[in-house]
Amino acid sequence: MVLLARCLRVLRRSLQGSMLIALACAGAAAAATAQATVQLHVKDATIDLSFNPVPPDDLRQLVIDWITRAARAVTVYYEQYPVGHVRIDVNFDDGEGVHAGRASGWAGAHISISVGRSTTAAEFLDDWTITHEMVHLAFPSVPASHHWIEEGLATYVEPVARARAGDLTPERIWGDMVDSMWQGLPKAGDRGLDFTHTWGRTYWGGALYCLLADVAIRKQTENRRGLEDAMRGILKSGGSIEVEWPLDRALQVGDQAAGVSVLEDLYNKMGASPVAPDLNQLWKDLGVGREGDKTVFDDTAPLAAVRRAITGTVGH
Repeated sequence: MVLLARCLRVLRRSLQGSMLIALACAGAAAAATAQATVQLHVKDATIDLSFNPVPPDDLRQLVIDWITRAARAVTVYYEQYPVGHVRIDVNFDDGEGVHAGRASGWAGAHISISVGRSTTAAEFLDDWTITHEMVHLAFPSVPASHHWIEEGLATYVEPVARARAGDLTPERIWGDMVDSMWQGLPKAGDRGLDFTHTWGRTYWGGALYCLLADVAIRKQTENRRGLEDAMRGILKSGGSIEVEWPLDRALQVGDQAAGVSVLEDLYNKMGASPVAPDLNQLWKDLGVGREGDKTVFDDTAPLAAVRRAITGTVGH
């Protein structure tokens, strides 16, 4: 009996120890999970953010701030976050800077993006990638031949949204446009945007379509409306990345929201045929010039008010 009692006491202590170990392990696992995920809220939207692997606390906070800034900029432009819920996976790798990102809408809105472990606070502040991917959330998925509208919108809206949120100066975004927009012009042998799918025509050709549309809407509405009104109308009609629409439906809804037939008319010109607007004249009309690396504005130019409205410095 004495031996049995001793055995029972030993067994009880062993079980208690096992339970303490199990509880400690469970607590550690819960703490690790908490560090690997965070939930952000932007207006009525929820962002579930995950880290792989879990970064140091200082890098983790830099990433949270970076994503929060991007979400704020996109919300300023669209007057709402594009989707009610999005999952963002941040994958860390060796090196420095923000690397490739990808947005998708299949089985819910999702963004995957790679970040170097050595990325600095200044690099996060200057990064455009996560804002670009968030803009993708705000337009319906369209057939592959129209991929230029998806990438063109993200290329054009990203800096405009960041400028309106106060994260970029007008000088910076207009200078970048002057330096880069020419890449969207058709080259010899190119066809319309639906048929020439080079990098330049897809990203900057699509961005050029958006710029021309923005200017045309503002000219026709005496600067009361712009491209953002068309895009907000599409989004409010349910046109997010989570749905598939034909392009003509998106353009019709956008034109109805803007109150003018610009998106459809411009697509009829640029979709099947190469269109090469005079960019030098466009910059002159908008009052944008470059002196070396410096951007200079001419506020007496005929479309100077349009330029200011696009960056949100007037009328917003």
